[in-house]
Amino acid sequence: MPTEPSAPRPDQPTPRPGDPSAAQPVTGPARRDLLRTGLATGAATALGLAAATGPAHATPADGPGGSPGGAPADRTLILTGHLPTGSPDFVHLPVEVPEGIREIAVSYGYDKPQVPAGTPGNSCDIGIFDERGTDLGGPGFRGWSGGFRTEFSLSRGAATPGYLPGPVNPGTWHVVLGPYQIAPQGLDYHVEVTLRSGAPGPQFTPHYPAERARGRGRAWYRGDCHLHTVHSDGRRKPEEVAAGARAAGLDFIVSTDHNTSSSHAAWGPLAGPDLLILPGEEITTRNGHWLALGLKPGQFVDWRYRSRDEEFPRFARQVHRAGGLVVPAHPYCPYVACQWKFGYDQADAVEVWNGPWTYDDESAVDTWDGRLAVALREGRSWLPALGNSDAHSEPQPIGSPHTVVLAEDLTRDAILDGLRAGHSWLAESSAVGLEFTVTGNGRQAGIGEELTVPADAPLDVRVTVSGVPGGTVRLLTDEGQMHQESLPADGSGTVVWRTTASLAAYVRAEVRHPKADGTPGKGNAMGPDLPWGPMAALTNPIVLSTGGR
Repeated sequence: MPTEPSAPRPDQPTPRPGDPSAAQPVTGPARRDLLRTGLATGAATALGLAAATGPAHATPADGPGGSPGGAPADRTLILTGHLPTGSPDFVHLPVEVPEGIREIAVSYGYDKPQVPAGTPGNSCDIGIFDERGTDLGGPGFRGWSGGFRTEFSLSRGAATPGYLPGPVNPGTWHVVLGPYQIAPQGLDYHVEVTLRSGAPGPQFTPHYPAERARGRGRAWYRGDCHLHTVHSDGRRKPEEVAAGARAAGLDFIVSTDHNTSSSHAAWGPLAGPDLLILPGEEITTRNGHWLALGLKPGQFVDWRYRSRDEEFPRFARQVHRAGGLVVPAHPYCPYVACQWKFGYDQADAVEVWNGPWTYDDESAVDTWDGRLAVALREGRSWLPALGNSDAHSEPQPIGSPHTVVLAEDLTRDAILDGLRAGHSWLAESSAVGLEFTVTGNGRQAGIGEELTVPADAPLDVRVTVSGVPGGTVRLLTDEGQMHQESLPADGSGTVVWRTTASLAAYVRAEVRHPKADGTPGKGNAMGPDLPWGPMAALTNPIVLSTGGR
């Protein structure tokens, strides 16, 4: 199981997941390093929309003579400056783009002075906004690559992954720096912007995925709702992700590159009758990350705010208006800016299992379980749980874990409806099978449903599992674990336990792998203090009601 990443060298910035400068072997701790969410895409805040502390120095470096017909010459503008500690999270470098420019190309770098152990070193992200401006949530966004790339370009017909092809209109554009961490000595940056003249070229044609695949009618569908590609800090191309999803036995995936919608236009030819692909985005703020699932094709969601700015509800509403879901991601991830600080009032679900099972997943499940009891006591809707791989690169497996959802068909709206209702369970892989019901008083309820019965009516809780050799089935209610039973060596079996609605407000099931030494309570790499092995499957609850709520 993963261990904590090694400490950075004193002369390097604190590693951020997905940052090539912090690359480690992509096994064990590197799963969480590449992670877990691309701090490489660097969040920014509304406070950072102010001008940079100290103006940039612009030095023109004109290229060869102009083009026929009076078009301007190619020219390169060199922007340099110094950012002290305490600089805004967003630093805007204006670039005047004249008529007749067909392409903008940008490269950048910054110094990395030595810093004492335990002190963050320099780390700076980059993106660009066009002549329409840099307003929060405005139309000017043209791309973001965080700290994952040192150069990019965009034109009418093409762009570097993470950036949006489209018109290169005259006006004031802004290269935007995100000084994610600044060393005590400050940060010296160097940006080169090349404006290439010429005819605009052909218009880009997006190929968005269809909103329907060939389903099986009302059925359980397997899907991974948190995946990255080369359009943010992943190393897989979209076609590799689609192939990996098919190999993992998935029916659907959601594309969630960090802070950009650029990958949406690439998925059309990669979807098919056997694979539904939904557009989405992972929004990486300084106070946590969240998934926007099921966005409209090409829809962009801004990330430049903190919890104290009170802007998150605005962007959650934007996603809801599009019919999508708002899902806080890996809320206990231990890295800078990953832990969730916005609350759950606007959320539709929460990601409690992200990649290989670790301590922060245990914390996320415990918190989610505690919220279930409170929500039911107060008569409020409870928040469903999701599990996703957050896979970025090989050998991180796509679909481990994933969410299995009961939907009316394999369509965008039906899948989102099933996830929103909590008619779902979480699986380590497609090799794991599970059925979970509660039966009593002549009625039966399944995952995410409510069973209303007399308070003292006997209820049979039944879990059937396959694909978890030697595993342990746990049945939990608002009192905690109420029953535990081991599976046989072949990993298949049925567990039955009896309760009443007077004793349990809800019941949910977990299936755990055995510990590394084969015992139920000690001996794996996660530490002897954890009583259970890694998760193999986890259900949303079945709510038990006496009719009084």
